[in-house]
Amino acid sequence: MSAERRSSTGVRGGLLRRSHDFRFFWLGEVAARFGESVTVLAIPLIAVSTLHASTFEVGLLNAAPWLPWLLIGLPVGVWVDRWRRRPVMLWADIICFVLFASVPVAAWAGVLGVGQLLVVALLTGAATVFFQTAYSAYLPGLLDPADRAEGNAKLHGSESAAQIVGLGAGGLLIQLVGAANGMLVNTTTFLLSFLLLYRIRHREPVPERAERSRGALGKEIREGLRLVSHDAYLRTLTLFGATSNLALTGYQSILVVFLVREIGLSAGMIGALATVGGIGGVFGALVVRRVADRLGTGRTLLLCQLGLVTPAVLIPLTAPGVGLLLLVVGYGSVSVGVVAGNIVKSTFIQHYCPPGWLGRVGASSAFLNYGTMPLGALLGGALGTWLGFRPALWILTAGVPLSGLILYFSPIRRHRDLPAEPLQLDDSPTPETALV
Repeated sequence: MSAERRSSTGVRGGLLRRSHDFRFFWLGEVAARFGESVTVLAIPLIAVSTLHASTFEVGLLNAAPWLPWLLIGLPVGVWVDRWRRRPVMLWADIICFVLFASVPVAAWAGVLGVGQLLVVALLTGAATVFFQTAYSAYLPGLLDPADRAEGNAKLHGSESAAQIVGLGAGGLLIQLVGAANGMLVNTTTFLLSFLLLYRIRHREPVPERAERSRGALGKEIREGLRLVSHDAYLRTLTLFGATSNLALTGYQSILVVFLVREIGLSAGMIGALATVGGIGGVFGALVVRRVADRLGTGRTLLLCQLGLVTPAVLIPLTAPGVGLLLLVVGYGSVSVGVVAGNIVKSTFIQHYCPPGWLGRVGASSAFLNYGTMPLGALLGGALGTWLGFRPALWILTAGVPLSGLILYFSPIRRHRDLPAEPLQLDDSPTPETALV
C-alpha cells in the first residue's frame, strides 16, 4: 500500500481532495466519457446525414464497438490479471486517439465511407475491451476498501455528468461544424485521458500470474467462467446484465435515426434532450449511497433495475412538441436506474471478488454483459427496418424492465443486503467451493 493510501484515511475531506492518484484517475475518466458521448452522436449522424446509410447499416455501426467483447473479451481478462493494469489503459487511450483522428482526416480528404467507420468502431471497441477490463481490476487496488463506495459513486456520477455535457455540447458542435469535424473533440479527450493517467503515482506490483506459461491461458479462462457460472450472485448479475444490455442497446441503436427521420429533430435538439434526460444519471449517483444505507444494497438494486427503469416504455410515444417530454421522462428514468444500479453492483463486486481474480471475473461477466450489445444493436436495426421505428422501440424498451425479473427471481430478493464479506475460494475454484 502506498504512503498516500495509508495516510488518506486519516485526512478529512472528500476522496478527490485527499487522494492525488484517484483525482487524476477521476479526471481521466471524465475526459474520456465526455469524448465518448460526442462519438455516440457523431458516428450515427455521420452515417445518416453525410453518408446516407440505411437503418441496418446504422445498426451495424452501433454493434461494431461491442463485438470485440465476444471475440477477445475472455483472453483479455486473463492477460489483464497477468499484466500491470495502468500501462494497458495508457496504450488503449493512444490507440483510440489515432483511430478516431482518422475519421475527420478521411472526411477532409473526401474518402470517408461506412466501411471506414465500421473498422474504426471495431478496432476502438477492441481497445476499449482492454481499457475497461484493466480499469475494473485497477480501481480496487487504487482505493482502500472503505473508500470504494465513495469512489464508485464519484466515478459513475461524474461520468454521467460528462456524458450529459458531452451530448449537449456535442449536438451543438456537430450542428455548427459538422459531425466529422466534431470528432476532433473526441480525439483530444483520449489524449487528455492518457496524460492524466500517466500522472498517477501508484505503481502496481508484478502480478504473480505474469509468470505462468501461455499454455495456462485456456485453464485461466475456464477458471473465471466457472467461478461466475457457479456463484449465485455473480451468475445472477451476469445474466441480468446480458439481457438488460440487449434491450438497452437495441433501442438506443435506432433512437437517433428515429428522432432525425421520424420526429424531424436537429443534432442540437437531440443533444439538448439527451442532456436533460441524462441528468437522471447524476441524480442516481448522488442519492444511491443514502438509499442503500436505508433500504439495503439488495433492495436498492431491485428498486433501480426493476422499478425505476419501467418508464422506458414511454420512449416509443415520443412526438413533436409536448410529446418530447415523454422521451425526457423515459430516458431520464432509465438513466437514474442504470447508473445507481451500476454503482451498487460495482462496489459489491470489488469487495466480493479476490483481487487476483478481478480481471478474469470481470471479463467473464463482460463476455455476456457486453457480448449481447452487438446483438442488441443488430436486433434494433433489423426490427427498425422490418417493423418500423415505433413497433421496434415498443419491443425493445419493454425488455428493459422485464430483464429486472432475473434479479427478482434470484437470491437477491430474499436478502436486504448483498454479501458484505469477500468470497473465499481456493486458487482453482470448483462448483462446490464457489457456490454461495
